[in-house]
Amino acid sequence: MNADFWISPRMFSSVWFSVACSGMFVSCIGAAPGRIPSRLCALLLLVALGLGSELRVRVRLSDGLVTEEVLEADNERDSISLEFKQGDGTLITFVADFKQDVKIFRALILGELERGQNQYQALCFISRLNRNEIIPSESMARLRQKNPQAIRLAEERRGLEQLTMSAAVNLSRAWQLSSHIHNMCSEAHEAIYTREADVKHWLDKGVDGSIFEVLPQTTEVPSFQACHTTKDLWQPCLCTYSLRLEWYPCLLKYCRSRDTTGKGSTYKCGIKSCSKGYHFTYYVPQKQLCLWDEET
Repeated sequence: MNADFWISPRMFSSVWFSVACSGMFVSCIGAAPGRIPSRLCALLLLVALGLGSELRVRVRLSDGLVTEEVLEADNERDSISLEFKQGDGTLITFVADFKQDVKIFRALILGELERGQNQYQALCFISRLNRNEIIPSESMARLRQKNPQAIRLAEERRGLEQLTMSAAVNLSRAWQLSSHIHNMCSEAHEAIYTREADVKHWLDKGVDGSIFEVLPQTTEVPSFQACHTTKDLWQPCLCTYSLRLEWYPCLLKYCRSRDTTGKGSTYKCGIKSCSKGYHFTYYVPQKQLCLWDEET
């Protein structure tokens, strides 16, 4: 378990803190809220209670470069986001939506302007979230680290997960799956993908089937080559994209304590960190949308 990280205790009902504003220090005390404007006091209470929390962690990538991960928890929406930039400039964002049991991956890939691409290309991959994949948002909001300048390596390197994304997701109706999809994937437009197994699960839960469009590679006799073997830039093909979450808190550590009477109890006191890779395969109408696959 990682001793450099710990879960801070819950806030007490009576909150005391100080705020610097316009060169003056003011206090907000639960017993005397009238000492400062009520709106300011309410705002400060929201911050103190940890409805939203950000943690910045320096992480070494598999290529040896060091990046900064930004992990943010939102207790109110019961979600966690993780974002970092890869060595090639690609911005990776991951969101775990615990309310809907949905996870979202977004990649903003720098385009090759000299080959007719836009400045960047956005991809979104959506699938079901398993409860044991990452720590709860309430614990993430209270996660603290001893040395923010330390470079982190995950304690456990989990296996590569292969995902065949056989359906496209309609952005305008995707709110039925998760309220996070519209903001995260608006730049991806028609490049929002999910798996057949996940589609069946969501349909069984009553989600409108018009959200999904089955992609051509799900036909009985696939007629498309892998993009890295396709020479014509304007031919349809099967694209692959890989990413890795190099460091994230995957499990909670529990410690034991005893009170004055000798009665024992457990409490959350730390985390275990993991690294996990994902390999996505999906249909594209032209190889021009999958130029990175030439190098795999």
